[in-house]
Amino acid sequence: MMQNLPYKEVKEKIDQAESITLLSHLNPDADTLGTALGIYALLSKVLNKKIEVVNASNALPQYMDFLPNFKKIKHHMDYTQSLIIACDCGSIHRLGFDLEGRDIINIDHHQSNTRYGCINVILSDYASASQVAFALFREIYTIEADAATCFYAALLSDTRYFTTTAVNVEVFSVARALVEAGAKPDKIAYHFTQRRPLASLRILQRALASLSLYENAQVATLSVTRSDTEATGATVADMEGIVDYARSLVTVEIALFAVELDEGVRISLRSKKVDVSKVALAFGGGGHKVAAGFTFEKGGVQESIDTILQKIKALHLLS
Repeated sequence: MMQNLPYKEVKEKIDQAESITLLSHLNPDADTLGTALGIYALLSKVLNKKIEVVNASNALPQYMDFLPNFKKIKHHMDYTQSLIIACDCGSIHRLGFDLEGRDIINIDHHQSNTRYGCINVILSDYASASQVAFALFREIYTIEADAATCFYAALLSDTRYFTTTAVNVEVFSVARALVEAGAKPDKIAYHFTQRRPLASLRILQRALASLSLYENAQVATLSVTRSDTEATGATVADMEGIVDYARSLVTVEIALFAVELDEGVRISLRSKKVDVSKVALAFGGGGHKVAAGFTFEKGGVQESIDTILQKIKALHLLS
């Protein structure tokens, strides 16, 4: 079923472009990469244009190396005048490049998206950016197996295996359409669940050892220091999902995971019902109601946690 999306405008921009750059956000997850690779797969089959897929981060999550065209992801842009298609990125600075003056098609599902594109396709009630991309591009191009695989993987990951509050009948309808187009659910699930590197378990062990509870056990915090990552050899990608262990505790309403990185302390917030995007927005970040994040450029892990706890109190988020 067609929706009120800018199909014509998007197709015209793509048709007019001499080259196209697909960008995903820094510290990429499966949704941003899967969406970018899915669009790359469908455009590269139907367009006789120069197309590149780029991520500014130095390292990529290797458990996603099964996705079609994963090895084509570069870490620099070769085309200086290309049309930019930004995938799953709420703010332009998280793309990691100077994009001043560039035409950008902004595809996202984050409520806090700053609408930095010349065309913004933002559907905040959708479960993943890949669902947005699928809704947009299925009416313009044919979705074949490679694109379907990437979009399904992104949808599976961002819904935490179809368990988030954004999951509804339409999400399962999209999943079905992607399977019908060639996505293999069992193979995709295998790569997400059965290929963990040893470093991911070692960093999980250290994170769980840091568990602290606040506000009558309604807030749980986990943290990882730079020495933890050095000792375990873990990357940011190896830490994906750690915050959910804290959220899973029966009394917890807000979970916080703090990671000490070279650029500062990266904060991931999760909740069961509480709107944690209010906390993230207060510190220059963003996200969804139950999943948000930001980075403190200064201060240590505990100082960052204490600051967030004060903000949670100030916002009266807990009963």
